[in-house]
Amino acid sequence: MKATSNGSFQGENPLDYALPLAILQICLVVVLTRTLAFMLKPLRQPRVIAEIIGGILLGPSALGRSDKFLHTVFPARSMTVLDTLANIGLLFFLFLVGLELDIRAILRTGKKSLFVAAAGISLPFVLGIGTSVVLRNTISKGVQGGSFLVFMGVSLSITAFPVLARILAELKLLTTDLGRTAMSAAAVNDVAAWILLALAIALSGSSSPFISLWVLFTGFAFVVFAILVLRPALALMARRSIEGEPVKEMYICAVLSLVLAAGFATDAIGIHALFGAFIIGIIMPKDGSFASVVIEKVEDLVSSLLLPLYFVSSGLKTNVATIQGGESWGLLVLVICTACLGKIAGTVAVSILFKVPRDEAFALGFLMNTKGLVELIVLNIGKDRKVLNDQTFAILVLMALFTTFITTPIVMTIYKPAARKEGGAYKQRTVQRKDANAELRLLVCFHSTRNIPSMINLVESSRGTRHRGLCVYAMHLMELSERSSAISMVHKARKNGLPFWNKINSGGYNSNGQMVIAFEAYQQLSSVSIRPMTAISAMATIHQDICMSAQRKRAAILLLPFHKHQRVDGSMESIGHAFHQVNQRVLRDAPCSVGILVDRGLGGTTQVSASNVSFQIVVIFWGGGDDREALAYGARMAEHPGIALNVVRFVMESSGAEQVIDEKKKDQECLEEFKVKQHNESMLYEEIVIAGKVDEQAVKNSLNSKSKCNLFLVGRTPTIQIPSLAVLDQTDCLELGQIGSYLASSDFSSTASVLVIQQYNPIQQVMQDVVEDSIDKPNTLPV
Repeated sequence: MKATSNGSFQGENPLDYALPLAILQICLVVVLTRTLAFMLKPLRQPRVIAEIIGGILLGPSALGRSDKFLHTVFPARSMTVLDTLANIGLLFFLFLVGLELDIRAILRTGKKSLFVAAAGISLPFVLGIGTSVVLRNTISKGVQGGSFLVFMGVSLSITAFPVLARILAELKLLTTDLGRTAMSAAAVNDVAAWILLALAIALSGSSSPFISLWVLFTGFAFVVFAILVLRPALALMARRSIEGEPVKEMYICAVLSLVLAAGFATDAIGIHALFGAFIIGIIMPKDGSFASVVIEKVEDLVSSLLLPLYFVSSGLKTNVATIQGGESWGLLVLVICTACLGKIAGTVAVSILFKVPRDEAFALGFLMNTKGLVELIVLNIGKDRKVLNDQTFAILVLMALFTTFITTPIVMTIYKPAARKEGGAYKQRTVQRKDANAELRLLVCFHSTRNIPSMINLVESSRGTRHRGLCVYAMHLMELSERSSAISMVHKARKNGLPFWNKINSGGYNSNGQMVIAFEAYQQLSSVSIRPMTAISAMATIHQDICMSAQRKRAAILLLPFHKHQRVDGSMESIGHAFHQVNQRVLRDAPCSVGILVDRGLGGTTQVSASNVSFQIVVIFWGGGDDREALAYGARMAEHPGIALNVVRFVMESSGAEQVIDEKKKDQECLEEFKVKQHNESMLYEEIVIAGKVDEQAVKNSLNSKSKCNLFLVGRTPTIQIPSLAVLDQTDCLELGQIGSYLASSDFSSTASVLVIQQYNPIQQVMQDVVEDSIDKPNTLPV
């Protein structure tokens, strides 16, 4: 085929030429797979399921049954170009997979994960050998015995590392004990599978055992050469790529060319080009920004456009129609049962020996039974080398599809970690409490390094005089995107026991180290207990992680950064609507009080030591539970010797100030309690009388007179009707309330930070639990 046509107006059909036909094929594949992925999203299936199904649908099993469609869109003469593009995409994808694996961490694998991996490989491999005997006597007669045996064993024993990580992330199990064990075992399994696959390829290449041994020996020599020669060269490039500065284009070009060259070398050896790319990814230095920049340059083009072509190439070889008759369908059931039995039984047995709970052991077994891209690679290599015929190939593809598809629903059914309301009832859900000496637990959330100095300074201000009565959980909020390498950022949760990813984030810079260092330094310099956490989830559901963590850690208040940050000119700039929605959802579902920090540089851009804290804090008090919570928090802050607190109470004349009597009584008691604590000049109390609801300017003048302070504490929703400040009609930040929105506006102040507080409402929580119970038990009606 020629590359390009002269156009339709010249009487030529563009589909008779390689380039326009390849463009059509790519567009068709992308549209179909993305549509299927969208349709399967409610079932929480990984994208690889949609890509496998899409490939099968385009092949001779469905649309390809039409000769006209097949000869027009996927003619035989175009398959060389299609397979070449698909394998180039696969080559670079496996390079990215190698980048995500850390051999040093794998060598430090714990006994439990190591034994789970060993059982998850050995038992399926043995059962695969038995299955291969049955298949050779039925539908695979005449194939080479040794290579067919190894290919069957490998295909049944594989666990798809990237697919498993995606499933765990979707189920919010990535940072649990179950997730840690599964990923540790899968990492070991992945490396073992590649070694076994190299053995299978070497055995299938020739009938002579001496040639197979020579292939294995040469492949081993290539690995040694890569470690001794190529790794130092890559390390030199990584060292010269200074973090925060652009990586030289020459280095990127060198790495990508090296991937292709390594692929050529291993293909020439006879163990497939994919191994060379995978080895380069394994040996490439993982620290610093160099690896993350390479990922950023490669992954979008590869994962979005080229890699789906491999699934189509596989689907065009899969003809489900070849599975005919009771014998063939019986063999399909046999292969599926053998694959599931080997993985699940081996994993469960070892897990129970290590005293893992039964439901967790079975969930781990089904998770380890996940197949994916590596499974298809094994099958396609076997098909290309005539080890697997059409019928055996179709059976094994359907087995991989079925075992992966059932993983998510079965794990959701048999393993149900403690739900939010099952985390145990606890009383201290607010800062305002009867026992002033009780431990105060804070859950502090942050998106990036920008949030950390102010959050640490806010924590330092919260210490008061009860040093040991403060426990802080620092939660890093990380978005789980659709990118394949998004899973690599889980390495930032190393302190949660996830050692198998490298320090790579989607932004291209390794800011995680700075975050950890900041909190560790603060913990060493103070007596505050800092416990790092990580929430890795899609932005649409990450609020569930936050609320569940607050419940489990029995937090009294949950501190969130505002979704806008201050620019140099003083104006507020949004960092994304998704963060805005996260804050709104947390306010709705939180099991404790919530504070949203509008940061204008509280304490400057660096952490302030305890001896240098000198803050002026103003509490705005109108009345109601939110304002009482703000006052209680401010009173605790005032115990710090470096903090001066000024409580400003606005009192409205009776003409328009309507308030529930019970709320008014609680306000008065709270203020009286504060006045008792007012024992030095650092705690001031003043009242400002407002003429009525229309006295807007008086409120603004009073607030503006306090604009030189460092921090405002304000309740989100006062219980009385306050004067309209003409802000809510001009802002999209309704979660801050009327006063908070005005204080956070660019017109108010360029120096004062604002903490808007919502007090936990037990009545609202009880009603929400009743609604949840009624959903779980539809035959019972809430009273």
